[in-house]
Amino acid sequence: MEIAIIAHDGKKADMVQFLMEHKELLKAKGINLISTGTTGSKVEAAGLNVHRFLSGPLGGDAQIAARVAEGKTGMVIFFRDPLEKHPHEPDIFMLMRLCDVYNVPLATNPATAGLLIKSV
Repeated sequence: MEIAIIAHDGKKADMVQFLMEHKELLKAKGINLISTGTTGSKVEAAGLNVHRFLSGPLGGDAQIAARVAEGKTGMVIFFRDPLEKHPHEPDIFMLMRLCDVYNVPLATNPATAGLLIKSV
């Protein structure tokens, strides 16, 4: 299964912590992680394998949205920072909309992500 991971700047540390807490489960289930560029670099620095796409504002969110539409990505974990403005909001909304269109589970916070990851 392919899971996309994305985190806004204020949530990247939370994403790394979440993945480290679930590292063994991800490995045992053979989960392939993909991510936007900057999030992926933080995850790699923590010692996890991830395929990185472009940074979110440079098109990474759109690249992952395309994979959702193609049926390649089975889950999206996107730790959003609701208190900040983001110049790529249209891409974020497109990704979220496509998760709904294609019935792909989407978690936007650690509590929901924890429930989803345990169901894999």
